[in-house]
Amino acid sequence: PFPCFLQELTTVRVQDPRVQNEGSWNSYVDYKIFLHTNSKAFTAKTSCVRRRYREFVWLRRQLQKNAGLVPVPELPGKSAFFVGSTDEFIERRRQGLQHFLER
Repeated sequence: PFPCFLQELTTVRVQDPRVQNEGSWNSYVDYKIFLHTNSKAFTAKTSCVRRRYREFVWLRRQLQKNAGLVPVPELPGKSAFFVGSTDEFIERRRQGLQHFLER
């Protein structure tokens, strides 16, 4: 008989985009980042924060500084000329941020 080892799993979800300061010149969208893990490396098994796009840009830069030869995933584009509705753009960005964190 082989010992059973519990596989460590970590799931991350980008959810619930919210427009902050809507209608003002400094409006932005933030996203709920939910993390769940059974890894012993984490003291908290679940955590949840809200982050905006520019904080993902900061994170990517930090990863690039320390990545060496490991490629850092791309972020979704920051297009001011998106064709379609704002809701479509926000959803497409949410999916891109989700993909970035999964990688």
